[in-house]
Order: sequence, then structure tokens, then C-alpha cells
Amino acid sequence: MSTRHTVIDSPVGELTVVAENEHLVGLHFEGREHKNPATTLGPRADGDFRHTEQQLCEYFAGERTRFDLPLAFHGDEFEQRVWRLIAEIGYGETRSYGELARELGNPGLSRAVGTATGRNPIAVIVPCHRVVGADGSLTGFGGGLDRKRFLLRLEEPPAEVAGRLF
Repeated sequence: MSTRHTVIDSPVGELTVVAENEHLVGLHFEGREHKNPATTLGPRADGDFRHTEQQLCEYFAGERTRFDLPLAFHGDEFEQRVWRLIAEIGYGETRSYGELARELGNPGLSRAVGTATGRNPIAVIVPCHRVVGADGSLTGFGGGLDRKRFLLRLEEPPAEVAGRLF
């Protein structure tokens, strides 16, 4: 297995991107609590991440609403199911933890969904920032609520931005 990484500047700070072979396995915010230990990053290989960097630049410029990158998830079966559901949440949309739990077939799993969401190893690309509280409130986010707010505002439909009073 060939693990390698790069660090990409973004409007939300440095992003550490990790790949194993040809699959993206991690995208971590600077200072993220659940960040993998440095030993799992492998050597720095900036040239190997041109497509990832390009797609992230397009996303932050408001030109890309969907990522097209090969992903591999490292987590238990439940976590992987949650992350796949999160990956299906459309640009500019949100879902609550409870809604995701119901989609998994058990409304009582909302806390477990929250835990799995917090362990999402591929931030932004697997858009856990689109998961909110039942009342639409911004809840915990490994990258911090300021980053979550920034990403949600970036994805806000133009009509909502124009109608906003603040």
C-alpha cells in the first residue's frame, strides 16, 4: 500500500489530503481533533494530487458542486454506511442526524449517526458540513463551526443570499 499526502491552502485554512494507492482516504482541516497520526500520512507527494487540488479550487470558487474523485473509506460497516449517505447529500442541501438515521432504517440511531459523522475522514468531499441539528441549527463539526458556516454559505443558493438581511 502506497500512502502519501499533500497540504493544500484553502479559504478555510490548510487541508491535509491523504491517498492510499489511487484512492483518497483523508482530507483533514488544520487542527482537526480526529486527524490521523502523522505516521499514517506517508511521504509528502504534492504532484500526485493535482486533480484533487483542482477540484477543491473549483469548489471554493463556486464552480464545482460535485466531486469526482476515487474514495476509499476506512471505518466500520456502520460508519461507512453513514459516510456514503452523507456523500449523497446534494450541494446546497442539508440533512439532520435524525433524517440520516431514518434513511438507515432506525430513527433511534441519530446519536450513532452523529458519532460516525464526527469521524468522517474525508471532510468537504464527503460533506459532513451539510449535516445539521433537527431544528436546522449548526451542531458540532470537526473543523469548527466557523468553517461549517463558511462552507454552508458558500453553497447557499443565490436567491437565499440575495434575500438575507445580514
